[in-house]
Amino acid sequence: MKYFCLVILMALAVQAESAIQVTSTAFHEGSLIPAKYTCDGENISPPLAWTSVPRGTKSLALIADDPDAPMGTFVHWVMYDIPATERKLGENIPREKTLTNGTRQGVNGSKKIGYTGPCPPSGTHRYYFKLYALDKMLELQPGATKQQVLAAMKGHVLGQGQIMGRYKKKG
Repeated sequence: MKYFCLVILMALAVQAESAIQVTSTAFHEGSLIPAKYTCDGENISPPLAWTSVPRGTKSLALIADDPDAPMGTFVHWVMYDIPATERKLGENIPREKTLTNGTRQGVNGSKKIGYTGPCPPSGTHRYYFKLYALDKMLELQPGATKQQVLAAMKGHVLGQGQIMGRYKKKG
């Protein structure tokens, strides 16, 4: 029994260590994303921050998507090879293939580089900003798709976290 309890405690410790806390000063978990970050506003990326990155992390990856889109999950943002030392993304990240710190951006559901904001055709949709801690640099060429990033990450995820915001298009 003692051995069984020890195994469970160790598993919980690993889970706790691998849970990255993702936050935003623009919105809170489950709350509405301000129009500024959507097609109804400036359509710029929101600020994000994170803590509790696992030891051994070599890079981070971010995927933002909308699972409520009528034609299937719509990808709003793909970033990878984010330096492991970074703990935030400022507001309005440039829509460039490679940022000055080496971070690479992939294509979104509109086949464009960088962020594209929420713009649901009807109803309120959920938008998940998922951050992954990886034990290696992905070294994919800029402009990779979500599927390519997920395939390259397989077997290399040390931890992950997310923040979810909601949005309903105006008028």
